[in-house]
Amino acid sequence: MIEKKYDFLIVGAGLFGSVFAHEMTKRNKRCLVIDKRDHLGGNVYCEEKDGINVHKYGAHIFHTNDKKIWDYVNQFATFNNYINSPISLSKGKMYNLPFNMNTFYQLWGTKTPEEAKAKIDEQIAKYGTKSPQNLEEQALSLVGKDIYETFIKEYTEKQWGKKATELPAFIIKRLPVRYTFNNNYFNDVYQGIPIGGYNVIIDGLLKDIDTKTSIDFFENRTELEALAEKVVYTGKIDEFFNYKFGQLEYRSLRFENETLDIDNYQGNAVVNYNDAEYEFTRIIEHKHFEFGKQSKTIITREYPENWDTGKEAYYPINNDENQEIFKKYKEESLKLKHVIFGGRLAEYRYYDMHQIIASALKKVDEISKVEGLD
Repeated sequence: MIEKKYDFLIVGAGLFGSVFAHEMTKRNKRCLVIDKRDHLGGNVYCEEKDGINVHKYGAHIFHTNDKKIWDYVNQFATFNNYINSPISLSKGKMYNLPFNMNTFYQLWGTKTPEEAKAKIDEQIAKYGTKSPQNLEEQALSLVGKDIYETFIKEYTEKQWGKKATELPAFIIKRLPVRYTFNNNYFNDVYQGIPIGGYNVIIDGLLKDIDTKTSIDFFENRTELEALAEKVVYTGKIDEFFNYKFGQLEYRSLRFENETLDIDNYQGNAVVNYNDAEYEFTRIIEHKHFEFGKQSKTIITREYPENWDTGKEAYYPINNDENQEIFKKYKEESLKLKHVIFGGRLAEYRYYDMHQIIASALKKVDEISKVEGLD
């Protein structure tokens, strides 16, 4: 029997695949990481332009409450003290996010938590319902009419390409409301951006590991699978099984970058554009993620789009119909002992970065216990 060159063929060089490869290499396993894109790093990849690290696939802000995960990523990069404090533009006015005492003052002129809470409770009583049947009814029942119409309705309809009354209520099971003057979007203890961009982390994870880019797994499947004992697959699960149970749905994004000969365009890394008159949902000004002092600036307008197989799949549409299809693929995947499925696309769920890393580490631990690697 011919010995395989690698123990693991890892399809996808994003965070899941990179963490898995790094950890298995530490356990003396031979790994090959491939990606169909022309670069490593998946969606956290940063493109350096004019000294600015551009988040090529949308803003990525690292945040976690898990000290183990925080310590893990800090092996590979030094993080700055960036705090995500987005601004929201609605009907010509600027507001702070998330919904907090600054937002309520800007909206109503309320100055105390008691005044703000009374206003919200009054609107929930007037416009809410005990059994919300769609996203609009759910939002009205959580925060009332003013917040819903100012910040949620048009933004969400752009994001999902559907009317709020046509979207399921579960999309917003909760809406964070803070009765403090705190513009920190995340509640997590640890937060920041890696100095030098996320490529620093990916380069650290994949140091001395065999990698190949611009390789389509499905075009070279037989040849590639013959190289390794096992496959770690991080792509779309329905594509792996040739869509035998039907195609899963996603929402996609389109990014338009613009370089400007000014040093500061909007004074903030993230500004949401709520109103329907703007086709994009937000503008990212990348230099502010790393407190840049460059003479130029680069902005990105983010446009939500309907997804098809020629576009990147960003957000799974986890409605009942898609979950039923995914369940069939999940059952099929469990039958394959030589293939490990992991990550956002293979598990058909939205992950934050720290969750992907935790998921990869957990999978490595499970395999290590079974095979006695630790």
